[in-house]
Amino acid sequence: MKEYYYDKLLNIKTGEEQQGFHKSFHYHRYEPTPYAALEELFKHYVLNSTDRVVDFGCGKGRLNFYLHHYFHTHVSGIEMDETFYRDAMENRNSYLHKTKSQPDKVQFCCCLAEEYEIHPQDNRFYFFNPFSVQVFRRIINNILLSVEKIEREVDLILYYPSEDYIYFLENHTAFNLVLEVQVPYVYQHNQNERFLIYRFPS
Repeated sequence: MKEYYYDKLLNIKTGEEQQGFHKSFHYHRYEPTPYAALEELFKHYVLNSTDRVVDFGCGKGRLNFYLHHYFHTHVSGIEMDETFYRDAMENRNSYLHKTKSQPDKVQFCCCLAEEYEIHPQDNRFYFFNPFSVQVFRRIINNILLSVEKIEREVDLILYYPSEDYIYFLENHTAFNLVLEVQVPYVYQHNQNERFLIYRFPS
């Protein structure tokens, strides 16, 4: 029900999951974050309009439109699949037509996640387990190199976090866990149904 409600509210179409799997084992199948999970996350974690959020493996852009609508943040969606990228751009046109929002604050880029050039003001990075830990490592290194150049606090928001991601962050980086948000009703059946927020510096 929430899927229909929010898609209608935002004037977008994000409901369908990807059929089949990507030919490379490094990149995982697209599945949008459930709106119910986003509702729970943002009861406990707040974004500001000055934040710049990057969604790696954004698919059709659900998270991007949700965040821009409720927090007026600058959002960038990174998507390697050209079909999903086109869907995201169509959703962008529909969203902007309805909301009359500033187009420059909702951006999408069709490229490999590790090839995205981190903007000096990007400070919140979202991952719904979109690719292997090898790719994840490269992206975290890109983020940390950017922070070396322009010092700032950055958060990593992990939904359905893989053990490989967690192990890498906690054993090979200076990121620290600052918040865990469990998704009600489903977490007790599947302990992956949670968000972990890692921060640098903490």
